[in-house]
Amino acid sequence: MLDRADGQIFTGNVRLVHAVGMHARPAVKLTKLAKKFQAQISVRVAGAPEWINAKSVAKIMAMRAAHGSTIEIKASGTDAEAAVAALVDLVASDFPDGAG
Repeated sequence: MLDRADGQIFTGNVRLVHAVGMHARPAVKLTKLAKKFQAQISVRVAGAPEWINAKSVAKIMAMRAAHGSTIEIKASGTDAEAAVAALVDLVASDFPDGAG
């Protein structure tokens, strides 16, 4: 029997290796991928006071995450664990073409 993730929050951290940080192309890829999940997904640069909706391209770009910064991801909902894993993988693999 599977435990339902209701109320459970999954988190992940990943270093942003993209050379120019979180600009338009990676931001679009991240939000496109996030929108494939039903979970509520939030991201922030490590240590930032505010969590940002991972499904909002404008907010992700406004986050201005720099190259080498650590991105924190948290999600809650039915597919939260898979969502965090997928987003961590996307960022860690430097937003490959064909993703998202």
